Amino acid sequence: MEIKKKSSETRKYRLEMNDRILTSGFKDYQKFFALDNKAYIEGALSSKTKELMGLVGSMVLRCNDCIFYHIDRSISEGATEQELMESFNIALVIGGSIVIPHLRYAFQVMDELFSEQQSNTETNE
Repeated sequence: MEIKKKSSETRKYRLEMNDRILTSGFKDYQKFFALDNKAYIEGALSSKTKELMGLVGSMVLRCNDCIFYHIDRSISEGATEQELMESFNIALVIGGSIVIPHLRYAFQVMDELFSEQQSNTETNE
């Protein structure tokens, strides 16, 4: 399984389509998106922990778009490779072998995003 879009393309598509949805005039979409956004705000649990929890749920539910998003957000919140791999393992234990194709995808995304982060760090030095 190969990542079909680069991370920048995936982020751009997500932003464009979310804007399309949120400006459609259908108020229930706005309410749900606000609820979703609020769930990941720092509270008793850190935003990083909440993103890792979202990642586990996404892997068990087998949603690659969601897996990409939560890995991207987890890394933005400071998650390490080890923290991601432990989260992947929780998803595998909960979901079983059907999660394995999504585990492969998650590793590809993780590697791409950490590589991107490293390139950005080197460029800014």
